[in-house]
Amino acid sequence: MTESAKIFDDIVNDRRAVRKFHPTDYDPEAITRSLQRSRLAPSSSNMQLYELYRVSDPEKLKLLSHYCMDQNTTETAKEMIVVVARPDLWKRRAKSNYDFVVKHYANRESHKGMSTMTYFKKLMPLLYNNDIFGIRGTLKKLFVQVIALRKPMVRQVNGTDIRIVVHKSAALVAQTFMLSMSAEGHDTCPVEGFDSLRVKKLLGLPWRAEINMIITCGKRIPEGIYGERFRIPESEVMFTI
Repeated sequence: MTESAKIFDDIVNDRRAVRKFHPTDYDPEAITRSLQRSRLAPSSSNMQLYELYRVSDPEKLKLLSHYCMDQNTTETAKEMIVVVARPDLWKRRAKSNYDFVVKHYANRESHKGMSTMTYFKKLMPLLYNNDIFGIRGTLKKLFVQVIALRKPMVRQVNGTDIRIVVHKSAALVAQTFMLSMSAEGHDTCPVEGFDSLRVKKLLGLPWRAEINMIITCGKRIPEGIYGERFRIPESEVMFTI
């Protein structure tokens, strides 16, 4: 095992969902650095369809805690990060990727350059452009099922499938943030019990934005860990084929 692996092992084992934080001891710069690192998390097709909202104002924290059912971890958090999935921003993100390729590929006529430009200009709109009634998604689903009779094919192409993809990418950002916080000697707790409509209103989000999770931040106190860590045996979740 390398030295880096040992360090990472310590970080992963140290990370716990903390329900009570120290009232004064925390470094806001640790959160800043962790947010910056979280943006390096992998994202499906590099679309980066997420936003991160850092809530630190005491009054807004109190309100957000109430919207999270006044859970212990939110009541004592020094700050909270709201991870937001933004499938509605696909046009803007696809264009940003396309512009990046145009700018950085010296030889845009190369096979790699042309295929990447086509990917963001044609394939991403085809995949992400779904109407609210699901008609396009149903047609795309039928189309790929026919193609899949002859060869392997990505079958997750309708609006619901794309929402899941976007949330998976947002969750990778959240996990990167939480591991970074552990590396900084700080703690977090991912929260899913919240009133999403009221949280969206608090943040001024459009209706198509979706809350992925809320992460509380601070430094643990002994009673902030509720019990021993439990994990299902490896034999039930890990398989070699």
